[in-house]
Amino acid sequence: MSANDRGKDGSEADNGVERRSAERIDVTWSVDCETDDTFLYASIANISELGIFVMTREPLEVGTILTMRFAPPGHPAFVLRGIVQWVNAVRALAVCPNPGMGVRFVDLTHEDRERIIEAIHTIAYVPYSTSN
Repeated sequence: MSANDRGKDGSEADNGVERRSAERIDVTWSVDCETDDTFLYASIANISELGIFVMTREPLEVGTILTMRFAPPGHPAFVLRGIVQWVNAVRALAVCPNPGMGVRFVDLTHEDRERIIEAIHTIAYVPYSTSN
């Protein structure tokens, strides 16, 4: 999928129809992303119970497994693993208003998922999923 096929927030677009199964909430939270050989300090632009969009001009490659550390205001810090699902890369001579990468949480415990949902609910009204 090309950057032109993405929505204005860097998310995947499907002819105007959202393909995600979880509501994304806009945030501005700091995040540390770490692999075996890379450390990236960046910003989370949006979050859902399934993943985050990391704003960075230096995204990691698709398929990269990483450890993320972030602390929503008023909540204990999260240390979660994720995989880079897609990248919105900066290109020479092209407009890229939202460079970064979409990261899906992996190995998420039930407790971590509930904590993420609780943190999201403190900043925005999101109906609780019935698939818990």
